[in-house]
Amino acid sequence: MVALFRSRRKFMRAVLAGAAALGLAACEPMSVGGFDGGRMGASDPVEVALLVPQTGSAAGLAGSLENAARLAISDLSGVEIQLAVYDTGGTADGAAAAARAAASDGAKVILGPVFADAAAAAGAAVRGRGLNVLSFSNNPAVAGGNVYILGSTFQNTADRLASYAARQGITSVAIVQGESTAESIGAAAISRALATNGVRLATTASFPLSQNGIVSAVPGIADQINASGATGVFLTSGNDGALPFLVELLPNEGVSNATHQLIGLQRLDIPSTAVDLSGLQGAWFATPDPGLQAQFSSRYQGAFGFAPHPLAGLAYDGIAAIGALATTGSSTPFDTASLTRPTGFAGVNGVFRLNQNGTNTRGLAVAQIQNRQVVILDPAQRSFGGAGF
Repeated sequence: MVALFRSRRKFMRAVLAGAAALGLAACEPMSVGGFDGGRMGASDPVEVALLVPQTGSAAGLAGSLENAARLAISDLSGVEIQLAVYDTGGTADGAAAAARAAASDGAKVILGPVFADAAAAAGAAVRGRGLNVLSFSNNPAVAGGNVYILGSTFQNTADRLASYAARQGITSVAIVQGESTAESIGAAAISRALATNGVRLATTASFPLSQNGIVSAVPGIADQINASGATGVFLTSGNDGALPFLVELLPNEGVSNATHQLIGLQRLDIPSTAVDLSGLQGAWFATPDPGLQAQFSSRYQGAFGFAPHPLAGLAYDGIAAIGALATTGSSTPFDTASLTRPTGFAGVNGVFRLNQNGTNTRGLAVAQIQNRQVVILDPAQRSFGGAGF
């Protein structure tokens, strides 16, 4: 227990950093607009602007995203992509300036930027130019209009897991969430997913994001869960925040995978050492196709000599989508109708499609931690129209 509760300051830094990385805000996606994208001739090369934070604290991420984009370009056939890289500096103002420069330079579509506020600023900067933005953000609050997000969303993950839970006979689920904007949005996504899949929301329990707050709240949370009749417990926290504390303490109060099916909204296998936590044995979570991810990581490491950043695959997926659309012969291959085609696209994270509201739907596998290993219970879909969509 002493090892678990290290320092309060370190814990709170992790919690706040996780929320900041998501860039989530409690608001609805923006309305959908009709943006044509850049017009081009059938034989024209595709001018793609990549907006990344080359300077600042995220410079390492920027390099990994650029590498993945260039790897994707090398895999394309029948299309010529000219990639121009623009530095956002990791700020909204920098992203807006970079987007305007890209538009002036003749870009037909913008890939990036990373952070939610930067994505919103870039979209606004080129809205009048008819350009669409494929951002690496996972924040649905900035999606819509001419901004699409490539990052996997809480709603996508919640839908996949709730659908699987319903098929496994789980009819009543409790939600346990930390008291933060990000986790509240996660809890709302779970609630919608449960309703869509006919699973009863038994109760929602919350706790303050501090060590003392968790310790004090856990007995009451366990009582609330047990009194609700829930057979499943959906946890919104991640391993970089409160989750290790919860899965250590809840079993002492009668809530564990032996009594309830624990389901993680966030990846339970990140970092890799998390699979050793006793409280996570038997828990479910959603993950992109592990085989495809392993292939991408191996190819990336072979090409560049080091492992890719966990977000690098989003840049590959973005280029894969752009390449697929460029071969259609359309004069506006990156307009709203083309980007949101029902068949979607294939990327290194699996099949995905962009939705009319600027969010995305991704094929995810359902996994379980068993004996400190990740075991796939239900594989990721390879096309749309099957279970989970």
